[in-house]
Amino acid sequence: MSKREEPIHALERFLPEGTFSKIAIFFKQYDIHLTVTRERASVLGDYRSPLTGQSAHRISINGSLNPYSFLITLVHELAHMLAYIQYKRSIQPHGSEWKNIFSHLLANYMWQNIFPADVEQALQQSLNSPKASTCSDPNLYRALKRYDKNAAQVSLVEDIPLQQHFRTKDGRVFQKLAKMRTRFRCKEIATGHIYLFPALVEVKAIAI
Repeated sequence: MSKREEPIHALERFLPEGTFSKIAIFFKQYDIHLTVTRERASVLGDYRSPLTGQSAHRISINGSLNPYSFLITLVHELAHMLAYIQYKRSIQPHGSEWKNIFSHLLANYMWQNIFPADVEQALQQSLNSPKASTCSDPNLYRALKRYDKNAAQVSLVEDIPLQQHFRTKDGRVFQKLAKMRTRFRCKEIATGHIYLFPALVEVKAIAI
């Protein structure tokens, strides 16, 4: 996986306006090795505790995230760091201790015109019990996706009309057939095979 390391002053361009100074405090107080990566499909960010004999906490964040997603993901990983410092490995990764720390950190960015109204509303709804990932919180995920650079070119499966076609990231073409309980029944055009798609999978609508 290709990575590029960013000095702390370069972090500002990834963040919403007015948030860098608050984030920079953590990098002055703790030994943090931050890496901004290219897009990773399965993970938005990652925290790793210091290696034996070293002091640096290692955090990586997808550089492709929009500023609001980047900030939330970075705060998410900083909460993991603080949870590790306080509890080491005696707690669950996304247990109540981490949730309390994450909610407390995130509250410092709320009600200050940092987030768009729809994102802030979704965040408020999740503060009492944050999810392990923004991808696990449908309302927050939908709100954040509206601010991606490619938002106009990408749709979610749930937004594709029934009987219409869409293309997945790997180039396969499907027809959306029916809604099941939490997924959508779709037919692959090339093979006729039926697949069940989660509602929030990113696809590109096409006309056939």
